[in-house]
Amino acid sequence: MQLSVFLLNLTAAVVLLLYSTRMVRTGVERAFGAELRNVFMWSRRSTMLNSIAGILAAALLQSSTAVALLVSGFAATGVMGVTGSLAVLLGADLGTAVAVQFLSLDIAWLIPVLLVTGGLLFLKGTARVIKQVGRVVMGVAFILLSLRMIGDATEPLRSSPYLQPVVQHLSNDLLTAFAGGAALAFVFHSSVAAILMMAAFCAQGLLPLEAGLPLVLGANVGSGLIAVWLTRNMHDKARRIALGNLVVRVSGGIAALVLLRHVALPLDVVANTPARQLVSFHFLFNAALLAVFLPFVTPLAALTRHLVPANDDLAGGRAKPSSALDRNVLKNPGRARASATRELLRMSEQIELMLSPVMELFVSTNPDAAARIKEIEKQVNEAQTDIKLYLAEMNQGQLSPDQARRSMDLTGIAISLERVGDIITKDLLRLTGEMRKKKLTFSNEGWNELTRLHARVLANMQLSLNVLVSEDVDSARQLVEEKEYVRTLEEESHDAHLARLGQGTPQSIATSDIHLETVRALKEINSRFITFAYPILKKSGLLLDSRLADVKS
Repeated sequence: MQLSVFLLNLTAAVVLLLYSTRMVRTGVERAFGAELRNVFMWSRRSTMLNSIAGILAAALLQSSTAVALLVSGFAATGVMGVTGSLAVLLGADLGTAVAVQFLSLDIAWLIPVLLVTGGLLFLKGTARVIKQVGRVVMGVAFILLSLRMIGDATEPLRSSPYLQPVVQHLSNDLLTAFAGGAALAFVFHSSVAAILMMAAFCAQGLLPLEAGLPLVLGANVGSGLIAVWLTRNMHDKARRIALGNLVVRVSGGIAALVLLRHVALPLDVVANTPARQLVSFHFLFNAALLAVFLPFVTPLAALTRHLVPANDDLAGGRAKPSSALDRNVLKNPGRARASATRELLRMSEQIELMLSPVMELFVSTNPDAAARIKEIEKQVNEAQTDIKLYLAEMNQGQLSPDQARRSMDLTGIAISLERVGDIITKDLLRLTGEMRKKKLTFSNEGWNELTRLHARVLANMQLSLNVLVSEDVDSARQLVEEKEYVRTLEEESHDAHLARLGQGTPQSIATSDIHLETVRALKEINSRFITFAYPILKKSGLLLDSRLADVKS
């Protein structure tokens, strides 16, 4: 019974730790996603700036894996190169070590303050950013609370007769400890959570430093494995970045492991407790990797090109999937409709590949990315035609009124998606070309407004896909509410832009037409995705047929 209670308490503490680290990451992405994208764009001038951007982003997100996925997406669209992306990841690994340093401090007294502050911001805040900041603050409080729970849960282990042989074996067998740390970080999908748990064990006296250090080295390798696993089906450039980072992790980890075997590190100089020495070692290890490998990111990128052959396929580096339209089920309306929905999802993914890199094309010349967008648009047009013809053929059978209505709804969605593709290629790409041709730049305020709007449209696109699949009424309502929020963003950007024109801001004057047309294009794209929710809300009686007031004469 005591064993079951111990396992339950420890599992609950670990689950809370994993959930809270994800909670912080989600809050930062939702609140400052556009700003993070701007940081990466700003950093492209040198590898040193790349690494600084990685440090800042990972310290905020508390995840080098999240940063790896972000820069991998940029690299897949051609906005960032493999060399610069590797520099970002070297900095990101150090950034997570900075986050671990802070979270491992003895600041448990802050938990009530953080919970109250974060709760009030999240529950009472009206602005989206305020609510997400509240989420982040509460997430930090939960991390600290989970570490305290881990300490309380492991208290009985001190008197366990089985503990000493295990830790003694790990202290003597560095390779086993190294492999165990890698496995733990990979299973957790978070090196931050794994190392914080190791530090908590050290603080409780359950894990000697001799065993903890190789575990930390293994956790760093596990972090690299996570990125390799998550990018396995992505563009070849994305896979090169993740693999290059893993090469750094493994080679650095093995070198440090050999050093631990033959040299007694004077960690008592940097900290006076085993737990602090553990996290300080983690920090120093990643700082050393950054210092050693940053000058060699160019040959490292060349090495990854040999390890991961180029894939010239368009549409994000993945083979064009076969159509989901199954003509064998046309006589079964339910299965045929599901088939058409899957094809719409594939079509939406292609639209996302087109829309994601657009903002970067305003500030960088990338003919390959522009050509890729145009090629994908051809596939979108073909998919739209195929879906319309498929549904039209299905409609020739015996359909109930509800099935016929839903078929028309899906046809309308296909047409809307095709229109989004046209807006991206015929409007936004034209504007990016005009911007570069005239060598113009947006004002800092104008650029921030546009990137914030672009990020919000991408987020709403994801929500619209959820609505398409689930037909959930609450999600549909939330999607329609987003239309009002985007309208507010458009109006605020419009008014702020006019104010800058009135103040005579040179950049705003030069880019006025491009700025306003970009805002209108993004607003129309958003409106197209919002329409996914209308049939669901109308069916539920939550959507009025007209906005006009019913004035009785």
